[in-house]
Amino acid sequence: MSNLFVELKTPITGSFQQPTGLFINNEFVEGIDKQTFEVINPTTEEVICSVHEATEKDVDIAVAAARKAFEGSWRQVTPQQRSIYLIKLAELCEKNIDLLAAVESLDNGKSISLARGDVNSVIGCIRYYGGWADKVEGKTIDIAPDMFHYTRSEPLGVCGQIIPWNFPLLMLAWKIGPALATGNTIVLKTAEQTPLSGLIFATLVKEAGFPPGVLNIISGLGRVAGAAISSHMGVDKVAFTGSTPVGRTIMKAAAASNLKKVTLELGGKSPNIVFNDADIEQAISWVNFGIYYNHGQTCCAGSRIYVQDGIYDKFLEAFKKRAAENKVGDPFHHETFQGPQVSKIQYDRIMDYIKIGKEEGATCEIGGERHGDKGYFIQPTIFSNVTNDMKIMQEEIFGPVAAIAKFTHEEEVIALGNDTNYGLAAAVHTKDLNTAIRVSNALRAGTVWVNCYNLLHHSLPFGGYSESGMGRELGEAALANYTQNKSVAIRLSGPLF
Repeated sequence: MSNLFVELKTPITGSFQQPTGLFINNEFVEGIDKQTFEVINPTTEEVICSVHEATEKDVDIAVAAARKAFEGSWRQVTPQQRSIYLIKLAELCEKNIDLLAAVESLDNGKSISLARGDVNSVIGCIRYYGGWADKVEGKTIDIAPDMFHYTRSEPLGVCGQIIPWNFPLLMLAWKIGPALATGNTIVLKTAEQTPLSGLIFATLVKEAGFPPGVLNIISGLGRVAGAAISSHMGVDKVAFTGSTPVGRTIMKAAAASNLKKVTLELGGKSPNIVFNDADIEQAISWVNFGIYYNHGQTCCAGSRIYVQDGIYDKFLEAFKKRAAENKVGDPFHHETFQGPQVSKIQYDRIMDYIKIGKEEGATCEIGGERHGDKGYFIQPTIFSNVTNDMKIMQEEIFGPVAAIAKFTHEEEVIALGNDTNYGLAAAVHTKDLNTAIRVSNALRAGTVWVNCYNLLHHSLPFGGYSESGMGRELGEAALANYTQNKSVAIRLSGPLF
């Protein structure tokens, strides 16, 4: 068997062929330096396999392939044909949903039910942008009787895209959908912790018939391949989802190179606000989902929970009971809700924050310890008696750790909710429509949910204020991240003046 594929097995799929090479020009290839790195199963702490590592030299090759496709074969493809390619790709994802979900669970540790949900969202996202491909329009603008003016929305060119490990396939879809629909070509780097599902996806790209070089998917380290993409003079735009500190580094590299366009979807520390008149049972269900979904490894997680004093005690007791019911364990077990954290580094980071919370004087109501003795599992954790100046209330933990505090007045909780450097998401739980609208409008966040949480859709724009990033993913708004406007002015025949 070629060293570009390895045989793996999951309880869902049985044996399957896992690509391990770099996907460049519609082929899996070795890295120039023939370097590889290990992929660790977070459930067992064992090596799944090794994949080829992209270096700066490989990024050069992938960018050259993308540039050749952009200036050649892809430029000749009509918007209608781009639509057909994308819809075909969505259909292939649908056909292979079990394989894609199983590899996602194996590699990332998320429960198989959540992984299937992710793949369904991938299918919807790619199909949605397939529908947009032939609907990107310009305008005619009437300025003078002897002139004809029109605008065009043109693709940017070669787009570098760097995705995170918490939603490997979903973030891939969010990135490639609008970029391909608008006629760009792509070099996409997966997260080094979770490269496997992206490589499976690459096989479907080729099967869908995309011309070589249009979508290149490489595995590599952020500090090497990610840095090379960010600073590459042949990349016209970089899109990144991940931490705010890394986002700053990417923005500096983009500015210092060719001043490439940048969109960043970064961290969050989102407030989840529960008023006295909320339906407590429903609010607890959504608050639980808001923080513990995807093991707490969600940029928009509702990690800061503010509960009005009239129901605080009742809410806290019920929330503790609900959180303790979350099934933590093997992601391939049908009852599992929370799998392991993605890596030993992430596990240690979260446990350090739990230790800090205890040292700062917060009360650990439940959890705060390792779950089991194998794998990177952490018990669902709730801290009470948390003040807004504590690290666990201000810094993004990115794990199954909730911080809960009491408030009295609406104005007070708005100030508390906005007391953060982030601004990605927020939620309001109340039966009063006036309160819902008033507070939603006052919160500085890119998304506000009312009486729900974590309900994202490919039709709705998603992104943050302040240090949560710039630009918007999803919806029609994402198309603007991948197009540039050109004005054309045609002077009709006649006298010069």
